[in-house]
Amino acid sequence: MKRSFAKLADGRELIYYDADASAPRPYAPDLRPLDPVDSRPQLRRDEATGDWITIAAHRQTRTYHPPADACPLCPSRDGRLSEIPAADYEVAVFENRFPSLAGEAGRCEVVCFTPDHTGGFADLTPDRARLVLDAWTDRTEELSARPGVEQVYCFENRGAEIGVTLAHPHGQVYAFTAVPPRTAKMTAAAAAHRAATGRNLFEDLLARARAEADRVVLRGEHWTAFVPYAARWPYEVHLHPHRRVPDLTRLTEAERAEFPALYLDLLRRFDRLFDRPGPTPYISAWHQAPVRGGGELALHLELFTVRRTADKLKHLAGTESGVEAFINDIAPETAARRLRECA
Repeated sequence: MKRSFAKLADGRELIYYDADASAPRPYAPDLRPLDPVDSRPQLRRDEATGDWITIAAHRQTRTYHPPADACPLCPSRDGRLSEIPAADYEVAVFENRFPSLAGEAGRCEVVCFTPDHTGGFADLTPDRARLVLDAWTDRTEELSARPGVEQVYCFENRGAEIGVTLAHPHGQVYAFTAVPPRTAKMTAAAAAHRAATGRNLFEDLLARARAEADRVVLRGEHWTAFVPYAARWPYEVHLHPHRRVPDLTRLTEAERAEFPALYLDLLRRFDRLFDRPGPTPYISAWHQAPVRGGGELALHLELFTVRRTADKLKHLAGTESGVEAFINDIAPETAARRLRECA
């Protein structure tokens, strides 16, 4: 893999990732007349829960559903300038111009998976998916080393139903300076499990799923994908490496090599779940251990959709939004069986 660094017109960092380390990466300047980014998000603590809330009022003016010929994530071609100055790229990562986190509050980066505006991650080749994995890993390593960063979170939102405002295939990387609530809950649960049993919680969750089998969707030599016993979403799959590691940087070459085909298989099964045109909306989230004090939390990927039938969405209504009490309409064993049938 080759990394090539550049600067956008307003000073933000841009990194090109190319699979061939010997391939030349011609320099392409950003010719747009951009004003400096003026974003000052604030972290405020909710005293009633202890959660940290980000106030990012500047995001009200962010780009919202532009037409395809004005997409800011496509390469700069035919006289149209975008966030990617090059005329072509494989994978590109740059600082978000409308970040939720910046400065002392952290950092937000955009990950462009492909220059092709159409399609999605499921349409990538295994080699391109591997390059994205390498980019996630590189950003995890670099951002984790920054002062004040407590967790690096790589994720993808896909589909208008999720709230995506740019249709181009892309994800994001957040560097949090405060441990997010879900991570804090999992870390506490893992510590309690260790104190009660002497074992790691996530190793036990994986072992139980593999032993019971009715919630397993895919098995590989190094990874297993399964629906959790208490799934919150209608179709929710967790993908774990068999060897417990805290984050992406600790995966072996064999584990990295197997991941792309398994992950692409999962995404394509999600797209075959419902008899309706168009891709299935989803959120794909890498859960990694906090930089400090999170050794019990095991790396795993969580993939779920807000769609529960071809014409119904899972809305977070009174119980979920009000008191965070999830109610799932589909049994996890049924969801796993449906996903196995979608091979």
